[in-house]
Amino acid sequence: MTATSIGKVYLVGAGPGDRELITLKGKRCLETADVVFYDELVNRELLDFVSANAEIVYVGKIPDRCAGDQRAIEAMLIGRAREGKQVVRLKGGDPFVFGRGGEEAQALSAAGIPVTHRSYAFSVAFVTGHKAAGGEVKWGELARATDTLIILMGLQNIRAIMGRLLAEGCEPDRPVALIESGRLPLQRTAVGTVATIAAMALQR
Repeated sequence: MTATSIGKVYLVGAGPGDRELITLKGKRCLETADVVFYDELVNRELLDFVSANAEIVYVGKIPDRCAGDQRAIEAMLIGRAREGKQVVRLKGGDPFVFGRGGEEAQALSAAGIPVTHRSYAFSVAFVTGHKAAGGEVKWGELARATDTLIILMGLQNIRAIMGRLLAEGCEPDRPVALIESGRLPLQRTAVGTVATIAAMALQR
């Protein structure tokens, strides 16, 4: 993954206290995390699962002594993920039962890449990336006519596609997200621009 790749955040419930009651997936997330944010009610023995190379951050809240504002915590989760890190938000019990798991999930979702957005993108177009080298696809017209352009199966021809977009007047600094093997364990995401994304795609 490149330095501009997008990481992932896991909301992990620590269970009722006993370290042996955490799920197998939760334990695996702790073992492979780059950074762990944990709450006051979390059994500290669970931190033994965390790699010695990982960053561990306490963000617990107790009366009259708060280690972090909720919005600040959400910003930290998003920030670490944007650095390309695997992040675990470890919360006592079940994060979605009288916890703030829902709020944090909404904040993380809002920081994603919506294909439309009421404030920014009002239109979306889908096009195949297989015909990039030929003249069948009017890339410049497509880019000017829509706010969000989604290119399916375009990785093989990404250099030609970005070249055509630039040649036909697309802004070089227009944001581009590359998603490879979406929703699979090997998913790779990189964020750049029309001018930079082709080179980033070759960095495997």
